[in-house]
Amino acid sequence: MLTGIIVKVLSITLLIAVGIVLVLGIGTLFKGGKTSKKYSNKLMQLRVLLQFVAIILLIIFAYFFKD
Repeated sequence: MLTGIIVKVLSITLLIAVGIVLVLGIGTLFKGGKTSKKYSNKLMQLRVLLQFVAIILLIIFAYFFKD
């Protein structure tokens, strides 16, 4: 029971983190200038990494915590 709640909270947290990094990356991309040059590519790389981690963990959760 408690494990299911932890899995749901962790899954939602990961998805929110991906969304926040996506919005920040797009924001810096549209801002332009030095900020865009310095941070937009790094934020998009971080987004891809977070998406990878989120997908792998969601697959693991789905496999091990079937109801």
